[in-house]
Amino acid sequence: MSIHSSAAIILRHLDYGEADRIVTFLTAGHGVMKGFARGARKSRRRFGPALESFASVRLHWSASRGGDMVSLREAEILDLRTSLRGDLTALALAAYGCEVLEALLGEGHGHGEPFVLLGAFLDHLAAGGAGADARLLFELRLLSLAGYIPHLLHCSECGMLSQEEAVGFDPARGGALCSDCAGEGALRIERLTLGTLARSLRTPLDLFEGFRFGPRTRQQGGELLGRALRLHLHRPLRSVSFLDDVLGQALPLAR
Repeated sequence: MSIHSSAAIILRHLDYGEADRIVTFLTAGHGVMKGFARGARKSRRRFGPALESFASVRLHWSASRGGDMVSLREAEILDLRTSLRGDLTALALAAYGCEVLEALLGEGHGHGEPFVLLGAFLDHLAAGGAGADARLLFELRLLSLAGYIPHLLHCSECGMLSQEEAVGFDPARGGALCSDCAGEGALRIERLTLGTLARSLRTPLDLFEGFRFGPRTRQQGGELLGRALRLHLHRPLRSVSFLDDVLGQALPLAR
């Protein structure tokens, strides 16, 4: 039976029985996968603490007979990111980032760029960068990589470049909308906010340092990205209520 090996990020795990563990993880070449780690909670030599959420590891696995889960053989620790567990805000954002990525991308398929994005996001949080700016960047880039980024600079229906200070926005209709196309019920977003988001998309995937969005961009950007994400998610995210409690504010995905 052939053994496969890859660098991976642990998204989450579920203890099973007395000693086993079911692990959901992300790799660059195979995408989101699930694995069964027999005896993981008792085996210090093969797994130890390597299967904890948010850790970067090198996993070794083989295909299982039937079912979708692979059989995990052993794991080597690359970075446990233990500092995340000492900062409740960072912990909440890390859990949210892992869950929204899994929900948006689903299992299978190679996800090289999302793998880079999530690793950089978790590293930034572990280094003390937990905050609204990092979350906004992560959501924006993830939507783009998934192919769901809405139109930001041109009307999604007529293609016009609006010169108005504020334009309509409806992700179900493709994104930004000029006044002639918007009609009633569309979210109103300042053109400066949309321009800031569009410029941010042109920055490197793994760059989180140095961004300082203004309060209006955080508020409006968070709302429009939340609506865009909700359009493509098939279930509510469990991590959002925890994130709301930690940040002490209502977030778009919780509505």
